[in-house]
Amino acid sequence: MPTEVYLSSVKKTFLSYKSLGEKAMAQLEAPALFIVPEEGSNSIAMIVQHLAGNMISRWTNFLVADGEKVWRNRDAEFEVVLTDHQAVMQKWGEGWACLMNTLDTLKPVQLEQTVFIRSEPHTVLEAINRQLSHYPYHIGQIVYAAKILKGKNFQTLSIARNQSATFNTQKFGQQK
Repeated sequence: MPTEVYLSSVKKTFLSYKSLGEKAMAQLEAPALFIVPEEGSNSIAMIVQHLAGNMISRWTNFLVADGEKVWRNRDAEFEVVLTDHQAVMQKWGEGWACLMNTLDTLKPVQLEQTVFIRSEPHTVLEAINRQLSHYPYHIGQIVYAAKILKGKNFQTLSIARNQSATFNTQKFGQQK
C-alpha cells in the first residue's frame, strides 16, 4: 500500500508543479516567453524546450531503455527553436503527457526495478525522485522569470507578501 500512495503522491506533486508553470506563463504576453534576460541565460521558451526534451527522453521506454536517448539533442534545447506561443505550449504538453502516461502505467512492484540514466543505474523510485527535484528547479526559474517580466502586475502563485495572517484566518475559518 505505501508504494501505491507514493505513486499517487508523485503524480499529484508533478501536476502541482505543472500547474504553477502554466499559471506563470499564462500571465505573460507571448513575446515575453522568448526574452533572454542576459547573455548565457535562458528564455522561458528555452526552459520549456529543455524540460520537454528531458521528459520525453527520460520517460519514453522508461523501463527498458536508458533515459538519455541517442536521438535527444540536449544542447539544441538551449537554442531558439520554438518561435511562437502555440509551439511552446504544445512542447510543454508533449513533455508532461509523456511523463504522466509513463507514471500511469507504473505498478508499485516496479519501484525497485533498475533503470538507467546516462548509463548510471537507479531504482525506478530513485529515477522518479531525480526528476521530481529537477523539474521543480526549472519551473521555479519559469515562475521567477515571469514575475520579473510581468513586474508589479504579476499575480502571486502562493501567499502574497504580508498576507500570511489573512491567508491563515481564511484557511482556518474554512476548516470549521
